[in-house]
Amino acid sequence: MSDRIQIARVEWQTLLLLLATYALWGVGTTLAYGASPVLGIVLTGVAITQFSSLQHEALHGHPFRIKWLNEALVSPALTLTVPYGRFRDTHLAHHNDPALTDPYDDPESNYFDPAVWAGLPRPVQALFRANNTLLGRVVLGPIIGNTLWLLTEARLVRANAPGVRRDWALHALGLVPVVLWLWWAAMPLWAYLLAAYLGHAILKIRTFLEHRAHEVARARTVVVEDRGPLSLLFLNNNLHSVHHCHPGVPWYHLPRIYAARRAEFLAGNDGYAYSGYGAVFRAHLLRAKDPVPHPLYPTGCAEPLDSR
Repeated sequence: MSDRIQIARVEWQTLLLLLATYALWGVGTTLAYGASPVLGIVLTGVAITQFSSLQHEALHGHPFRIKWLNEALVSPALTLTVPYGRFRDTHLAHHNDPALTDPYDDPESNYFDPAVWAGLPRPVQALFRANNTLLGRVVLGPIIGNTLWLLTEARLVRANAPGVRRDWALHALGLVPVVLWLWWAAMPLWAYLLAAYLGHAILKIRTFLEHRAHEVARARTVVVEDRGPLSLLFLNNNLHSVHHCHPGVPWYHLPRIYAARRAEFLAGNDGYAYSGYGAVFRAHLLRAKDPVPHPLYPTGCAEPLDSR
């Protein structure tokens, strides 16, 4: 299916959405915040969520076929804590599907090695169990996720891991226009920190159950059949199984691919699907999807029984 899709040299849908996202971010930090601080924070947080989704499109080769141009378009550090280059490298490593959910080999895994988990103090385990519900992931997840992320990145910087210092230096440059804008705009720094927290929290809705522990790699990736506002904010990445099968296909083609091959995708991921984000909230707002320690590690993940 994907090889019959004509991908334009310039993907105007993505480019125009990026311009609209920058405009929303600008309005949120200025006019909207001046009219209502709550409205300004909400609009800015939504813009940050959309921007992160557009960064994801850029690292997969959109909206242009020129890598440096795509990266330049999403270089401002609106999310504050995640350098684009580090997001790019860790996310592309995540696309090694046989390693999905592995606590060590999948950079985006939320699972713990059971041996490591057993050695954690009980209050820390309780915190991560709370973080393993959807409500906990949205409320606590941004601070927990960013803390773990920044600690890991600090170790890599100290070890001079390839490219890490460069990407953080570029991130510092990307912070300059954000800081200069906020120096002039109506929104103060504390309010922008809340907006960034909100943006990260909304993204946690998508990432909460994107992958599950399963012996078969192709059955580890979810489909959420949502066509509402969240699917736009996530650029149809709720059809995550489709994205993993066709990572180079732009966001606006994913629903058509899924509609044409729905039965195939649902058979391939062993029925790991939800009818929409309403169903996700009903099922997991206060109830964990699965345990924090990887239930199949190591045989089901580090050494997959079936990586098809």
